[in-house]
Amino acid sequence: MATCPQPPSFDKQLASLESHPLFMSSLPEDTADNPVLSALQSLVHDGTPVEIAQNFKEQGNEYFRGKRYREALGFYTQGVDAKPDDAQLKEALLLNRAACNLELQNYGLVLRDCATVITANPRASKAYYRAGLALLALERVDEALDVCTRAGEGVADDAGFRTLRARAEKKRDELRRKEEERRERVRRAGEERRRMAAAYAERNLINVPNPGGSTNPYAPKFDPEDATGGTLILPMFFLYPEHATSDVIPEFVEDTTFGAHLAAMFPSGAPTQPWDTEGKYVDDGSLVVYAMTRRRRLLKVGRKMTLRDVCRVAGGNGAVGLDGTSDGLEVKDGCLSFVVVPKGEVERKWVEEYKSLRERDA
Repeated sequence: MATCPQPPSFDKQLASLESHPLFMSSLPEDTADNPVLSALQSLVHDGTPVEIAQNFKEQGNEYFRGKRYREALGFYTQGVDAKPDDAQLKEALLLNRAACNLELQNYGLVLRDCATVITANPRASKAYYRAGLALLALERVDEALDVCTRAGEGVADDAGFRTLRARAEKKRDELRRKEEERRERVRRAGEERRRMAAAYAERNLINVPNPGGSTNPYAPKFDPEDATGGTLILPMFFLYPEHATSDVIPEFVEDTTFGAHLAAMFPSGAPTQPWDTEGKYVDDGSLVVYAMTRRRRLLKVGRKMTLRDVCRVAGGNGAVGLDGTSDGLEVKDGCLSFVVVPKGEVERKWVEEYKSLRERDA
């Protein structure tokens, strides 16, 4: 039994239909080898410039009503390119093209066409209106309001212009408020930087920024619970060179003791850290904390010392070195660093290595 031929698919039928000149959505550039297409192309450009432009305008209007703004734009442009000597027709083509560009958010092109229309016809209210919409979209609100004013008294009662002016005034107020808020943020940030710089200088802290380093999620700040606003909170690293690892204390209040932090991090009787396989890091009096100053001095930190105490000692009584700089603790990328080691052989070995490297680099 013979097999019945299958009908072509919908996509093939559509492709076949669109290949017919009468149903093409656009004509190809090269029509020389197709006499039907050549004839259709010549019909499009047949007639006077006004007739040709009018034809393109009508086609553009059809596409615009169908919200096919790019295609409509192309037809209006071809109408303008036909150079009709009818001023009203040319104005309509330019304004229609501006309407397409508004929908396509090509606001610069909207302003260009509207300016051309206004130059030729200063009373063209649609040109002012569409220029105002484009300026508002670009947040050039003062210019948008100026356009409303320049449109003249004839549009004072026009609902579109009233809405445009109201929107522009609202946007202007909004932008002014945002600018005031931005300036206030800048002012506060500047004041905070000056306060922090003064606090650093008072405490012998030396800021060492690291622009190429990783982003630090923590930052020095003033204690919000201190009514005087004079207590610093700084991020701090506890370094454990024996195991090449570290812990971060996000908020080390300068008036708390190092013993308090050691007790919280290495409580006696609690499980040790995973890297502390020998159980050496326990707060039973066997841990020692060291601070390194800018001049590579090594300071042993007592359990009862606060960060403020260490900062005072690190300053070395304010003496200035041969290089003209004073000593203190370095705040690298917003963080302080202290070394924690167990008493005994580990401590002795690390101190010797530190001093050896300091002498080598001197």
